[in-house]
Parts: sequence; structure tokens; C-alpha cells
Amino acid sequence: MSSGSYLKLKDGTSLYYKDWGKGQPIVFSHGWPLSGDAFEDQMFFLASHGYRVIAHDRRGHGRSSQPWDGNNMDQYADDLAELTAALDLQDAVHIGHSTGGGEVARYIGRHGISRVAKAALIGAVPPIMVKTDFNPDGLPKTVFDGIREGLLKDRSSLFKDFPTAFYGFNRDSAQSSQGLRDSFWLQGMQGSLKSLYDCVAAFSETDQREDLKKMTIPTLVLYGDDDQIVPPKSSSEAAIKLLPNPTVKVYPGAPHGLCSTHKDQVDEDLLNFIKS
Repeated sequence: MSSGSYLKLKDGTSLYYKDWGKGQPIVFSHGWPLSGDAFEDQMFFLASHGYRVIAHDRRGHGRSSQPWDGNNMDQYADDLAELTAALDLQDAVHIGHSTGGGEVARYIGRHGISRVAKAALIGAVPPIMVKTDFNPDGLPKTVFDGIREGLLKDRSSLFKDFPTAFYGFNRDSAQSSQGLRDSFWLQGMQGSLKSLYDCVAAFSETDQREDLKKMTIPTLVLYGDDDQIVPPKSSSEAAIKLLPNPTVKVYPGAPHGLCSTHKDQVDEDLLNFIKS
């Protein structure tokens, strides 16, 4: 496979993906508003340890095409299923961060585990982020309305400001990285405004309780307990109670963007989980 390729989906959408290395396949699903580039540290590390690593840009994100419709968790999962089928991936490990964790859970919920060996949910959104009757610890819908308003008003400024909490740069002990800020902004600005707008509802309002119950394969739940974007109480901590076979790793003081801020630790924990 080339380092960057496109898959034409059934509805005509072009899905960009990277496919590196050889060995057992590891498939990465990225968070909002990023692209597959957000996982390059983990991809390089795991490919260097004898694995085949694949990361796609979700429809409307990164280098994938920008359809007006289909920006919802069901379609994201179906796109992932088309990719895994086209590449004939077997015994795959699926790793999802944030929104990508929802994509992985919905993929398994809709398409089963016949191609899946293990999964990892990193700072992931399931079972649901928004506050509801069954999720009183969730965030008020006004939080997500504010993100949508920011996108429409000035998304470039939003993506310049968002990394502060995303990477925990607002904490006293944190060392801010202009490089990470620039990378976040660049990835976010590549996406479609419509897709990114719709995706806010997808990652915040999709009820994934039943998806989690269907994840009968070994599943790593990894998160930072200082996640300011996807609060653990209504996401990771709630998911652990629904997953049939969870393994839990909590990083004290780590932010939402821990795949970058704590990449060495994440790399090793993923490798150990995959090999276990």
C-alpha cells in the first residue's frame, strides 16, 4: 500500500487513509476536528514494532471529501466497515480517541466483531456526553451549542483557542507547545465547516450504551483524569460499567490530548495491551 491512498465509498465519498507497515492490523479513528495525522506518533511507534497501521480521515475531515450529508455516527461506522472490508483486515485492533472512540464502538455495534481482535477507547465519548435523564452527569447542551456558534462565527479563532484546554496548557504544571497548537489548527481547518458542525451533535448526542455492551472483545479504556473536553465521569468511567471485558488505564493529571502530551506512555501501554 502507498503511504496515502483513497477509497471510493458506496455513496461516492472519497475516504483518505494511510497504511504503513506489515503485520497484525491496527486501525485508528481520530477525534474532532482532527484527521488521521493526530495518531502519527502511535502509528510510527507501532509500525516500528512489527504492526500494520491504518488511519483514515473521517468523511468531511482532513483530506477526505466533504459531502453535505452523512455526518453522523452510523455513517462514520459504515465508512469504517467499508474500509476494513476493502483492505480485508482480519484480527484487527481498533483504537479510537474521543469521537473516534464513538466511531469504533458504533462500528462494532453495527458490524460485529468478526474482524476485530481488540479495541482501545482513549478519552472516548461513549456512552454519551450530553446531559440527559439517564446521564445526569453529562454536559449541558449549551456547551455544544457554544462550540457550534464558535464554528460559525470564526472557526479559525476557535481552533486557535481550543488546544488550551484540549492539551491542558491552562494548567500550572503544563508546558505549552506552539507546534501542537499549530498542528491542531491546521488539521481542523482542513475539514468541512458543515461536517465539523454536524459532528458536534454526533459526538455529543449519540447514545452508545448498547454499542458498548456488544464490545465483547478485550477493550482498553485509557483516559486522563484531568480531561477538560470529555469529562471522564459521564464517558470513560460510565463506559467501564457497560463494557463486558474492560482493562483500565488512568493517567493522573493528563488532559484530553494525551496521545500527544503523554505519547511515550500511551505508545507503551497500547503495545503492551495489543501483545497481551
